[in-house]
Amino acid sequence: MKTIKVDTNVKIVTIKKSKSSGVHFILRSIFIFGCFFTTQVHAQNKNSEQLALQKIAPNLIIITTDGLRWQEVFGGVDTSIANQNKFNHGDSAYIAKKYGATNAEERKKKLLPFLFSNTSLENNSNSNVIHKGNEKSIIIFGDRNTNNKAAVENPHWFSYPGYNELLTGYADPAVNSNDYKPNPHSNLFAFLNKQNAYQGKVAAFGAWDAFDRILNEKVSGFPVINAFESITQVLSDPTSKMLGNLLADSYKPFKEVECLDVFTHYQAMHYLKTKQPKAMFISYGETDEWAHHGNYSNYLDAANMVDKWIGDIWNWVQAMPGYKDNTYILLTTDHGRGFGSAWTDHGADVNGANATWFAIIGPPALNSNAKELFGKPLVTNVQTNTIYQKQLAATMAKLLGIEFTADHPIGNPIY
Repeated sequence: MKTIKVDTNVKIVTIKKSKSSGVHFILRSIFIFGCFFTTQVHAQNKNSEQLALQKIAPNLIIITTDGLRWQEVFGGVDTSIANQNKFNHGDSAYIAKKYGATNAEERKKKLLPFLFSNTSLENNSNSNVIHKGNEKSIIIFGDRNTNNKAAVENPHWFSYPGYNELLTGYADPAVNSNDYKPNPHSNLFAFLNKQNAYQGKVAAFGAWDAFDRILNEKVSGFPVINAFESITQVLSDPTSKMLGNLLADSYKPFKEVECLDVFTHYQAMHYLKTKQPKAMFISYGETDEWAHHGNYSNYLDAANMVDKWIGDIWNWVQAMPGYKDNTYILLTTDHGRGFGSAWTDHGADVNGANATWFAIIGPPALNSNAKELFGKPLVTNVQTNTIYQKQLAATMAKLLGIEFTADHPIGNPIY
């Protein structure tokens, strides 16, 4: 009897334990499933919220053309340069035929037809030029002949410091070399990549091989395709592969440091059409390279082509749902150049190389933030009557309805 009793107790205990484990297993399963379901619903709601934000948030494209002088932007071809054999390379007739005219107004329209054609002029109280056409609204600022002064504030007047100032809003004098390390300062695009409406929808393309450092690609968390890096790093379709092959086999007049602008442009355009980012940076470099080479006709042709490409980008934008009437473009440069024969160079020892310019392009129907920008005098520095490049990052963020913040100083918006 004792043995049977023990066996019975064991059986009873075993049965009770089995039932308890089964109940606990079921309860645990229900709990885990509930947590998983809740997490999935939360993730779906978050994704839906992010998609909704992405759908309505304004788009931003910042475009630079390296070292393009304000003199050509507002006056077209400079005949004092074009007529010198060492700069026209014996082909002044080509320059005169393509870009020549009797006055600055017509010359700038020949050089930069997208920016200056089919627009009417309005001058507000601080004389910044506002163009309003049926296809676009444009502010163009930096014409020193009308006392519109734009400039870099950094003391170096060359590329890395200029791009750092433009993109981070901070004219840090410690950024003093084109070989400077990966940028320790947060840039506007990295900031946008942390915002729900823009997260994962940011990209950069540049002709110069320094942009992965300037934008600090590893820290910023978005793709930066520069110089001879192929778009196949981020896309694998046949067009991307073809563009990558063409880039690899292309003529390299600037060696491995910088590719020709045409490759930067078409890789950027393919990415824009394929991935449809919310915020994008595109930087062209030939205006600076041909200036350093003293080739004025190539310099003008490069500027003319950039203007054409900006028109292509704008026309695509205005034809695409999600972009149409909801996109703003900033066009500017990283530094100025010298006067007359010193036009080939820049740097702190070159008079005038701090002078810049910028254009902000928006749709004919402006959002409330843009109406404030386009409808009021721009805020210049009280002491110098100048708008500095460091102000443009915060300005473009404000156009998007966002305040750009970072762990370093940032220039105030211009409106």
